[in-house]
Amino acid sequence: MAKDSSLRAVGWARSLPVSSGVKTARDWTRDHLSTLSWSRTDPELVDSVLLAVSELVTNAHVHAGSAAQLILTWDEECLHVTVHDASPRLPEPRNPGESALGGRGLLLVDALADRWEAYRCPRGKNVTVCFQADGDHVPPSVAG
Repeated sequence: MAKDSSLRAVGWARSLPVSSGVKTARDWTRDHLSTLSWSRTDPELVDSVLLAVSELVTNAHVHAGSAAQLILTWDEECLHVTVHDASPRLPEPRNPGESALGGRGLLLVDALADRWEAYRCPRGKNVTVCFQADGDHVPPSVAG
């Protein structure tokens, strides 16, 4: 019997004005992750995703000074978390000193996610991180 090779994916998108705050992004993300059963099967992965969302949305609001478009896509292999903002300037990981109050966001994202990338697009940039559930915690397929 041949395996069905068609791509199945589910996704959600939300616009987050600067005034909305990062908690709104985390709460919205948490609600959607619950449909993947990760809250029950892999709460540490959920915590990693929520922390990455906090960092990326904060970067969009603070460094780009723009609204953030938050997009979550689950393709049965990877949860892609994309944040779009209006700045074409690509993020660069910094090496802050021990006494610096900030500058560790991308280092944290890099440590939490399986991979990440940033690329320019019309009207700004996208930063996308990928989180893969291990074999024991792959959520069931999500209907349409």
